[in-house]
Amino acid sequence: MKPIQVGLLGIGTVGSGVFNVLQRNQDEISRRAGRGIQITMVADLDVERAKAVVGADIQVVNDARAIIANPDIDIVIELIGGYGIARALVLEAIAAGKHVVTANKALLAVHGTEIFAAASAKGVMVAFEAAVAGGIPIIKALREGLTANRIQWIAGIINGTTNFILSEMRSKGLDFDVVLKEAQRLGYAEADPTFDIEGVDAAHKVTLMSAIAFGIPVQFDKAYVEGITKLGAADIKYAEQLGYRIKLLGITKRADKGIELRVHPSLVPSKRLIANVEGAMNAVVVQGDAVGTTLYYGKGAGSEPTASAVIADLVDIARLHTADPEHRVPHLAFQANTLTDAMDTLPVLPMSEVVTSYYLRLRVADQAGVLAKVTGLLAEAGISIDAVLQREADEVGGEGSTQTDLIILTHDTREGTMDAVIAQMQALPTVLAAITRIRKEELN
Repeated sequence: MKPIQVGLLGIGTVGSGVFNVLQRNQDEISRRAGRGIQITMVADLDVERAKAVVGADIQVVNDARAIIANPDIDIVIELIGGYGIARALVLEAIAAGKHVVTANKALLAVHGTEIFAAASAKGVMVAFEAAVAGGIPIIKALREGLTANRIQWIAGIINGTTNFILSEMRSKGLDFDVVLKEAQRLGYAEADPTFDIEGVDAAHKVTLMSAIAFGIPVQFDKAYVEGITKLGAADIKYAEQLGYRIKLLGITKRADKGIELRVHPSLVPSKRLIANVEGAMNAVVVQGDAVGTTLYYGKGAGSEPTASAVIADLVDIARLHTADPEHRVPHLAFQANTLTDAMDTLPVLPMSEVVTSYYLRLRVADQAGVLAKVTGLLAEAGISIDAVLQREADEVGGEGSTQTDLIILTHDTREGTMDAVIAQMQALPTVLAAITRIRKEELN
């Protein structure tokens, strides 16, 4: 059978990994796919650098639209990134009848509904395993391997930069700003790390997983997003003393009134496997009603790990290239005509309606009655306390200090209720600084 021909848009870190792995493992990949898969055309603004990667036998152009216009190209791999030109090129490739493989989580989280609808109308596939958790095959697991299950929740460490920073803060006792500079020096963080450290990258990824898990359209605009920039070394130390570790988690959960979709730092019991995922590694825990708890762990970024996921998508498309579009696996696991209806029956909940438990750290005056006043406010709101840790004043501020830290762990309560109580606490004259609130996830 004639090899399937692929055009590659962008040959940076991931693109070069795709080309190299495909060349290196061509025989095994062809045996699995049932036909050869060949990159025959590459588009990159730096033509000379691209030619140095792919050699003289591959056509290299500086205009991505030349690939889309080539009738011999069956699949277009989009590795440009971002929302702008990438969106236009993906839609143009679909309109030209090309299948698309992309690692662009931002594009799909924001414009996925439009892109998947266009692909379905044209009868082509959009594959995106590499968009979430790099080399970990979590999309395939959710969309196919767990298809018998009613998914109950997903919690994932899905941004390696933030996990590296939190791991270093914990192991070395350093504050966020110091570790961020080290992460940038080592290449774990970008020069502009905003998308990573503010939780946006993780929110893009959990938005896609939520859609696949619960059969809802992608709704990034409804996700709650909070990063790690306000975390201090003290909170990581106190969490450790209480038997927890702090991780930036992407969480999506089936609740009584709808779907939770959120990214924020979370206290996780140190005995959980996911709490022990260190460095730049990724991990995703999925809870299904039939299978129970499953864990997926591995490299969430990098040239060849991400290339592994891209090429897996190429193989899937090669296998299904001639199949009736109606009998392919749906883009978001559920049949497309059921997704819109699910927005009404499974709405994404506002953060004020989310129910979880909390870690609170209050810098307070070291005087009698402070603890009683604080716990009284919690009791009046119906919030029960799981644990209290009060530090000695000289341990917090040095000998002779008149301030101390009060740490409280609560049981489950509604976020809106906790917001109101924190506002009351903050107004107390004995509370001397902004209250730190971190959500706690037991992941039972």
